[in-house]
Amino acid sequence: MPAPLYPPAEAQPSLALEIEQWSAGCRLVAGVDEAGRGAWAGPVVAAAVILPADVAMSEHLAGVRDSKTLLPAARERLDALIRSHATAVGVGMADARTVDSIGLLPATVQAMNQALAGLGLPPEHTLVDGPRLKGLNCAHSAVIRGDALCLSIAAASIVAKVARDRLMVELDRRHPGYGFAQHKGYGTEEHRAALRILGPCKQHRLSFAPLIALLPVPRT
Repeated sequence: MPAPLYPPAEAQPSLALEIEQWSAGCRLVAGVDEAGRGAWAGPVVAAAVILPADVAMSEHLAGVRDSKTLLPAARERLDALIRSHATAVGVGMADARTVDSIGLLPATVQAMNQALAGLGLPPEHTLVDGPRLKGLNCAHSAVIRGDALCLSIAAASIVAKVARDRLMVELDRRHPGYGFAQHKGYGTEEHRAALRILGPCKQHRLSFAPLIALLPVPRT
């Protein structure tokens, strides 16, 4: 019997928050989430997803949930499913140098604004995972644990994660030896060992305290 595409997880995210906005007259409601904030290397990637104002969408997107609860094969399959059903999808990113120069939170907001601009349709309201953020270029609601509760945010979490993972595989080809394709830039023991041997590359976030402690003298 084949292995399931995703392990047991929490209840399926719902359209309750989207329906609330649709009922208030907002038909273009975007869900926004990010991937890679805690990584030591690579960009912060954000995604925005607008789902059609259709209460049956939860049936069409059965299986969509917080990307962290899904196995890679499930994320890839669901990314394609989301893109086939969504009204619009946008992706944005802020690279390691941007994170170092302006800080992680502003870089995350920058990536989210790029993702929203990439929709091609200005959302009338946006549902964002996490606490309220300053600097987003739209009216929005902050939704704590939104990727587990809200279908459009969960969809955005999958799109962001898939886009970032694919980019990290490409960065692994450009910067061999670090294992980016495997750990995706996070602070695993494999990554630590590679850094001790190779030093950081331009994809590393040199402002991150764990990296500073490990490698006090960056290598160019």
